[in-house]
Amino acid sequence: MGYAHTASVPESVLKTLSRYDPLTQQLLFSRGIETEKEAEYFFAREYESGLHDPFLLPDMEKAVVRILEALGRNERIGIYSDYDCDGIPGAALWHDFFTAIGYTHFVIAIPHRHEDGYGLNNEALDRLAKGGVTLLITVDCGSADVSQVHHAKGQGMDVIITDHHEVPPVAPSAYAFINPKRPDSVYPFAGLCGTGVAFKLITALISRGNLALPRGHEKWFLDLVGLATIADMVPLRDENRIFAHYGLLVLRKGRRLGFQHLFRVMKMNTAHVTEDDIGFMIAPRINAASRMGAPEDALNLLVAKDDGDAGRYAKHLDGINNERKGLVALMVKEAKHKLSLRSSIDEVLVIGDPAWRPSLVGLTANTLMEEYQRPVFVWGRDGRMVLKGSCRSNGGVSVVALMEKASEAFLEYGGHHMAGGFAVKEDHIHTLGEALNTAHQLLPKLNTETMRSEEVDAVLSLEEVTPTLVRTLAQFAPFGEGNTKPVFMFHAVIPARVEVFGKQKAHTKIVFRTKSREIVAIGFFKLPHEYSAPLEPGTPVTLVAHVEESFFMGRSEVRLRVIAVE
Repeated sequence: MGYAHTASVPESVLKTLSRYDPLTQQLLFSRGIETEKEAEYFFAREYESGLHDPFLLPDMEKAVVRILEALGRNERIGIYSDYDCDGIPGAALWHDFFTAIGYTHFVIAIPHRHEDGYGLNNEALDRLAKGGVTLLITVDCGSADVSQVHHAKGQGMDVIITDHHEVPPVAPSAYAFINPKRPDSVYPFAGLCGTGVAFKLITALISRGNLALPRGHEKWFLDLVGLATIADMVPLRDENRIFAHYGLLVLRKGRRLGFQHLFRVMKMNTAHVTEDDIGFMIAPRINAASRMGAPEDALNLLVAKDDGDAGRYAKHLDGINNERKGLVALMVKEAKHKLSLRSSIDEVLVIGDPAWRPSLVGLTANTLMEEYQRPVFVWGRDGRMVLKGSCRSNGGVSVVALMEKASEAFLEYGGHHMAGGFAVKEDHIHTLGEALNTAHQLLPKLNTETMRSEEVDAVLSLEEVTPTLVRTLAQFAPFGEGNTKPVFMFHAVIPARVEVFGKQKAHTKIVFRTKSREIVAIGFFKLPHEYSAPLEPGTPVTLVAHVEESFFMGRSEVRLRVIAVE
């Protein structure tokens, strides 16, 4: 992977951003922000004025009227969410909302990956109907469930879909279909996650209904919205930036028992939780519930009101996440062995094994996509003996578009540009690779070589790595998809010491000395000899790294996170 300095800021932009220092100007420009108004919105992260009117979303008015009607009639309301770290926080969001308004006549249903698969399914709908549900609200699913919505209507249920996935050519005929990606949507921002869409519906209900909630109470729900927004890797721009920012603030206050106990198990300091902690520590444990067992375990953690329950679920999720890591590592190893026996790797990589768990193939697909830098489809066989899988794109082409072009091979499919899920017809599994590669030839491609060239935001000296720089960078947080962490290059820096650390001695620590102090650079899961340039004391290198503030044993430290050594 190459590293090139980002384009310099044009003179016209420098003038409009003249109130900011040169580094801030550069970082704003590299994020596509070129006017003072855009910069003010970006930095403000203002909750009250920064969010869009929820009634601009399609069918919002219909949905609000119908739900308020159901509340007034004491109808049994069903919440049907996806089983991942977008859907489950959304289910917990509805639980907290109903609890806050004193409404108890609701039920939450979450499909099990192995038995039910993704999205609505008729068996679950039948159970809900028999349980008296007359109004069903989806979270993070439903956009592609045409026949299932029809079935639900036949069972006497009105269906309100809240989702953010791509809308197929034929959309379900739900009572209300709230999705910012609908072709007829006038909503200003299409990048919400599933829980984000659900939150917009809840805020609309609060604004219209006489629900006896304290003003601003919904802000306490933002830990769930922020968790889902960061975990689902939607663009952290516009409203999502606000949700992620305030979500982290609420999360750090530690009001939710489940998070308190989960942080305790993970030996994390609640007060310093970051978006990285969500992505690498919290979300995998929430997702482990559905991958390794029952998704309700994650929901129960998020809504726990008892210390004993919260502690039990936290330990359980931590344990099964460790088990999940081992199984995925083994699956990746087996996949790489299978690929090593092939004479060549196709433009669309398709691989699978009937013994592989469909609940884990998405993680395997992601690892293979990062290594081979091409679309990857990985399949296994579920408990119902159905061939199911997950797919990931490197950005060059949409996996949904690929599946649409090869639709004859699939029983079902769905997702968005970068990721999706599918079920394959038994008699098409051996020709799936050929069908997807034929489809790939017919679709327009983005230049992934350009995409893989990392841009360096600025060249710095080690002397400039200070708490002041950290405070400047903090204005740009939270970081994630669409707002990546700033990348800096340090030329001709000389390591004073190079060490390995960690229980397994799997990480690298480089110590540099400046005129005034030592600066530490950390490279996780990479040893000194594995970098592309020699890492030895006294030998100058070019370092590419993030600048971050680390909190360990109650002590703050400004350090570098190594990306590359050249």
